[in-house]
Amino acid sequence: MAWRVVVGLKDDVRDARGETVRENLKRFLGIEVTSVRTLDVYTIDAALSADEVEAAAAGPLSDPVIQETAINRPLARDFDVLIEVGFRPGVTDNVGRTAREAIQYLTGRTFAEGEAVYTSTQYLIKGDVDKEQAETIAADLLANGLIQRWDIYTAQEFDREHGVPVHVPKVGGLDAEPTVRTIDLDVSDEELMRISREGMLALNLEEMKRIQTYAADPEVVAERRKYGLEAGLTDVELEALAQTWSEHCKHKIFSARIEYEDGQGGREEIDSLFKTFIVGATREVRARMGDKDICLSVFKDNAGVIRFNDDWSLCFKVETHNSPSALDPYGGALTGIVGVNRDGAGTGLGARLIFNTDVFCFASPFYDKPLPKRLLHPRRIFEGVVEGVEHGGNKSGIPTINGSIVFDDRFAGKPLVYCGTAGIMPASINGRPSHEKKAQVGDHIIMTGGRIGKDGIHGATFSS
Repeated sequence: MAWRVVVGLKDDVRDARGETVRENLKRFLGIEVTSVRTLDVYTIDAALSADEVEAAAAGPLSDPVIQETAINRPLARDFDVLIEVGFRPGVTDNVGRTAREAIQYLTGRTFAEGEAVYTSTQYLIKGDVDKEQAETIAADLLANGLIQRWDIYTAQEFDREHGVPVHVPKVGGLDAEPTVRTIDLDVSDEELMRISREGMLALNLEEMKRIQTYAADPEVVAERRKYGLEAGLTDVELEALAQTWSEHCKHKIFSARIEYEDGQGGREEIDSLFKTFIVGATREVRARMGDKDICLSVFKDNAGVIRFNDDWSLCFKVETHNSPSALDPYGGALTGIVGVNRDGAGTGLGARLIFNTDVFCFASPFYDKPLPKRLLHPRRIFEGVVEGVEHGGNKSGIPTINGSIVFDDRFAGKPLVYCGTAGIMPASINGRPSHEKKAQVGDHIIMTGGRIGKDGIHGATFSS
């Protein structure tokens, strides 16, 4: 049985979150309403007793001084339209995971496999708003349709006794038996592209034909059979190649041959932007520095390392998270900053992170031109990115000490989100340079961090 715990502020407590929504409705959508109140909903899909759920509602899920709770009944009242926003199945729900941990501490027992807590938010809007306007409010202000779903109820449609129906966004099909398929690559070009498209491989025809040629090589076929493998490649192998050859992992555009026109008749061919303007520029600077070269480790570890003084080295890493931030501004930017935090900590024998920095390029938050379907408004991208970097960096205890923002309407289609971090490491540890490391046979691998959601699957297909 799934329990539904609704938590709301008491009537005499100001709802700052609701007031912000009301102001944004007027400011960004031109919709004026009388008031907006908010409720937090915890859907507990676990075998708990009524006493355990009541204890959770009164304890970790609410603050009894300023909040009231209801279990399997509504708290919503005095509204004209109710909009409930929650995550789609498989999307990471950090608050839900924290609630699950809190309930486990409270009850003294762990949740069973498949049991979980899911969160959502109810917006109680009072004013002259019809369902069509409510749909606009949900899609353009309250939710991101890529990762969230919403339900809309008018006051007349709302069930005053039971409230909004219980919705458990659980991913189905997890009990299916894993299968591995052999893919026939001895097909036409059109069929190769169908395989890429339907498999979400994001490989072009040239890449698919290269794989086709490799799979048909008699030496490759013989070697595969020697190890008991079928001659044809499997869907698992194709997926591995697609991830390795993805834009995110391979940076194909950054490494490609570029024909550049300056708009004034000048033409230039650039063989790899990366090798020319980053690796090449670094090489020239180091050559000019001569004996004063401070670079210790460049282009070979998770981050670059330079000599700070005789006792300490400085580790620095900057990367972009542009496409992820365009689709999910908060999540894309958050993973951008914590990603470079991870890289600094994992460079050499490990660095101690000391600060973050960032550069953001957006279209104007007051952009008023038509946007393609499913493209978020620059204001939403701006707000989500700033919040994501704040939560990922500052709230991890690593201060953001500087940064800049550039506004240009040409970034309406795709923002630029640069996230950077710096760390320090001793110049040497036990007589060994701390910026150097090498994996050895017999080394143990330890993976740390929170579990990821299924919303990250195929992220490398479009990242960068």
